[in-house]
Order: sequence, then structure tokens, then C-alpha cells
Amino acid sequence: MVRFGSLRRVKPISDVFGFDRGQPIDRYYIEKFLAERADDICGRVLEVADAEYTRKFGGGRVVRSEVLHAAAGHSAAALVGDLVTGSGIPKDAFDCIILTQTLQVIYEIQRAVITTHRALKPGGVVHATFSGISPISRYDMARWGEYWRVTDKAAQRLFADIFGEANVEVRTFGNVLAACAFLHGLSAHELRAHELDVHDPNYQVTIAVRAVRRAG
Repeated sequence: MVRFGSLRRVKPISDVFGFDRGQPIDRYYIEKFLAERADDICGRVLEVADAEYTRKFGGGRVVRSEVLHAAAGHSAAALVGDLVTGSGIPKDAFDCIILTQTLQVIYEIQRAVITTHRALKPGGVVHATFSGISPISRYDMARWGEYWRVTDKAAQRLFADIFGEANVEVRTFGNVLAACAFLHGLSAHELRAHELDVHDPNYQVTIAVRAVRRAG
């Protein structure tokens, strides 16, 4: 007999990803991924919506930090641009681009990856993350839509088609416990670190990509 306890319910414990309880579980994985590759976050860095991760993981390696937003009037945005068309986004400009939980809200996802490739300097790196097993973000759905959930295979092919197979690394994070907890909106601190860090590729909560634009 399985004892469901407080999880035997048809509504989540938190419907805001656990932000109201602490650090969301997907953010735990995103930050783990970025921390492991912090040396890439250097030079001229572009991040979407705000520069939180540029500041947190780039530190003194960052020479110039810029924020991209799709709509004018965003107080933190240095650039207003469109990842689909490339409008407003300079080419061959950035040493690093951080796209956390961004591409899933863009319907023409392949074109957005092409724009990202063009915006990087040769040798530049993009760090991108996607939702796998996850609730829908009503905030995003109401404003520009939320279109995609991907697997590691989909992320690998999406980036390899543009960056080249040898220049793409894909990782997944999560397990059945982390997935269930995340769907219910529990925060990362409500699980133990060793529970969060167990990797089961059949339960992909977060998919992370590191892709490098070929030098030369």
C-alpha cells in the first residue's frame, strides 16, 4: 500500500513553482548547471529579462553585462530585440549568452537558436535551459505563450543542427522524487541535496545546454 500523505490532492501545494516556499527545484538545477560552467560567463554577456545569473556566476570576469527584453519599457533592458527575427540584436557581439527558461516560450524555436548563434562571437558560448517535467507558467502563457517541453534528444538535435554536433553538450537533471515535488510546488530546501542530485534520465525536470560557436 502506497501512503500518499499530504500529496494525495488534486491541487498543488504551491501554484507558483515553490517561489513562495523558497528556491524552486528547477532553479536549484539551473544554478547547479551554471555554477559548474561559471568560467564561460565572461567578457560581454547577454542575459534575458535581468542580469541575475550574470552577476551571480560571472563576477569580475564580466566586462560588459547587457539585458535583452522583447518589449520596450523594461527598466533593466539594455537591448530590446526579437530572438526570432534577430531585430535589435547585434551579430558577432557576445562572449556568452544566458537563456534560462526562455526558448520554451518562443514558438519559432529554431529561428531563435539561429539568432543566438549569430549573436555570439566566434568561440562564444550559450547556456540555455528548458523545462522538462514542469507545470505551465501562467505568467508566460498569458503574455507571449508557452509552447514547448523538450527532452535531451530534442535539445541536442535543435542545437547540433545549428552549432554542430561536436560543439553541443546537453545535461538533464531530476528524478521521480524531484519531479513529483516540483509538480506540487515544493521548494528545493524541502528535499535533501542527495535526493535532488540523484540523476534519472527518465525523469527530466530540467534540460540544460552548453553550445559553442565555432571559432574562425
